[in-house]
Amino acid sequence: MTTVGDQIRLFTGSSNPELAEGISKILKKDLGQLVLGRFKDGETRVMFKDTVRGRDVFIIQSTCPPVNENLMELLLTIDAAKRASAGHITAVIPYFGYARQDRKDAPRVPISAKLVADLITTAGAERVLAMDLHVDQIQGFFNIPVDHIFSRPVMHRYFQSHSKKLNMLIVSPDAGGVERSRLLAERLGVPLAIIDKRRTGPNQSEVMHIVGDVKGFDAILFDDIVDTGGTVVKASEALMKAGARSIRVACTHPVFSGEAPRILQESVLAEVVATDTIPVPPERRFKKLTVVSIANLFAEAIRRIHEHRSFQGLLE
Repeated sequence: MTTVGDQIRLFTGSSNPELAEGISKILKKDLGQLVLGRFKDGETRVMFKDTVRGRDVFIIQSTCPPVNENLMELLLTIDAAKRASAGHITAVIPYFGYARQDRKDAPRVPISAKLVADLITTAGAERVLAMDLHVDQIQGFFNIPVDHIFSRPVMHRYFQSHSKKLNMLIVSPDAGGVERSRLLAERLGVPLAIIDKRRTGPNQSEVMHIVGDVKGFDAILFDDIVDTGGTVVKASEALMKAGARSIRVACTHPVFSGEAPRILQESVLAEVVATDTIPVPPERRFKKLTVVSIANLFAEAIRRIHEHRSFQGLLE
């Protein structure tokens, strides 16, 4: 791949520097120098050490846990770039936090995803690049362009390499993920099943029944987020009772809150495949976890944005 032009500047926040390093190596463009720290009272401190005047600035920052600190760091970095006369500012957000609060599902609650979108726009971002937003309509929460890319091509390559060993079937863990799962199933040329579940509270759900024949298949639950692990473990147990030969999980965003690593390791799951939109520190990794990188996808997306080229073909 050719080197991107001198007008581009890549910077990373503190949420996922390993992914940013991977992107920079693919683009053959060093990360810019950005001072990130805390004042004595705990307030976030941000300062660019490199000039960004007139440059095409890309700020790479997942708003993963600690969500509020990473979000504030992103907002201040965008504001600093704007005030330093950056030519164009793109917020590269591999994992968009607060995405699950996308509507009023109870009285007197906020639509947090919309508020965060407004904050990013107000801070000065002129474009957002994100992966596997929890729901597609979040793109409409922004008043600036949103380039929405997907982990599907990476998952397709990974499982295609295992196709000779597995009698694969893709499973959507809920009705909302059917389109995501169907596209992966079509690419792999395998059947699709759907789990009908009822959400009983935050991070809680109950499997009702399975739509489709899973008997004898190596089922792959394809979801955007694995948080506490409870939902996918219940789904995997239901699939095993229905006759599935083995169960795997493919997820884009490994939030892995609380006891999730232990719960997933001790479950009937054969493997958990996740991307690196969120870093999983060594102490929270487990034997069943496989991490695949999406650095190539983000690098190519950044290149196309910078060169004003179409995304056609990138998503597949």
